[in-house]
Amino acid sequence: MAWSRVLTFTDPLPCQAAFPYSYIEVLPTTKEFRIEMIQVAMSRLWLQHTRLSSPTVSTATSKPGRLSIGFLSESNLSLYHHCGIEVTPGDIIVNTLEAEHRRCDPGLDYGSMSIPTDEFDNAVEAIIGCELMEDSERRIFHPHPQLMSRLLKLHRAIGQLAHDTPDIFQLPEVLRALENELVHVMVRWLADAVDAKTSTHGRRHDAIIARFEEFLEANPDRPLYLAEICAAIGVAERTLRACCEEHLGMGPIRFLTLRRMHLVRHSLLRADPSKSTVTRIVTDQGFWELGRFSVAYRALFGESPSETLQRPSEQFEVHPGRPLLISAKDFTKGDAICCDA
Repeated sequence: MAWSRVLTFTDPLPCQAAFPYSYIEVLPTTKEFRIEMIQVAMSRLWLQHTRLSSPTVSTATSKPGRLSIGFLSESNLSLYHHCGIEVTPGDIIVNTLEAEHRRCDPGLDYGSMSIPTDEFDNAVEAIIGCELMEDSERRIFHPHPQLMSRLLKLHRAIGQLAHDTPDIFQLPEVLRALENELVHVMVRWLADAVDAKTSTHGRRHDAIIARFEEFLEANPDRPLYLAEICAAIGVAERTLRACCEEHLGMGPIRFLTLRRMHLVRHSLLRADPSKSTVTRIVTDQGFWELGRFSVAYRALFGESPSETLQRPSEQFEVHPGRPLLISAKDFTKGDAICCDA
């Protein structure tokens, strides 16, 4: 059954459960966080429009069995980097099953679509009669501007319908017409695209970042430090710093500190205040200067660690793993959901 929903979050933790076709970890770099999503599920296609107001670093892995693509909308005001490469309006990102780093400035306007891989292969065979992207190393493409403009208009129109008149998706023929038009444009769009080439230097950095991610995934809920990571993945600190600056927009020490700050917050939100203390939770993540930590925590999250610990239990669960997997208890289709920090 087709459905649509409009979601709004001011807390990064529960919003991570709302991405239907990827596992994603969202790490805002400022305390002011707001994300708005419009989502539409058709019989084959899933569509999403995302508007993000704060600078953010995220790591995403596409779920298997589906082809997922993304692009900047015409109203985008934000610099956006995917795996260390700046994405410009008119580019297509074809996501992979590997962990991919993304970073953006405030004002990101981003569209995405997902289709089962077998449905996509069938559509490709029917429309152009040959395979696509079998030998491509990089997943950023640039299609013909007219096809890109058509896709953007269709995507924007469907998002507006989901926002204003969601009941229209219950009309079978309307749904069928919209979906077939989108699939056709999507296939033509990718068939016409020119693969952006990756340099040898870029491929080496991609390989290092992949090893970095593997080590983080193997150690999802404990503090990590630069020296042990460099030793474990067999790369010099200087080289890892260059890779992280390229992919994450910050050095590894700053990224690991940001990661540990969010791990503290996740632990505080899950903890029973009658059995846990801020000091124990904070020190378990390797922070020893508690006064300095509290100042940094308030600057990032807008409240003290003790205030977070005393908050009522949230309606989501955090499971170990990387990217961080969060299961929502309930997202009511078609309703706006606000999760305030």
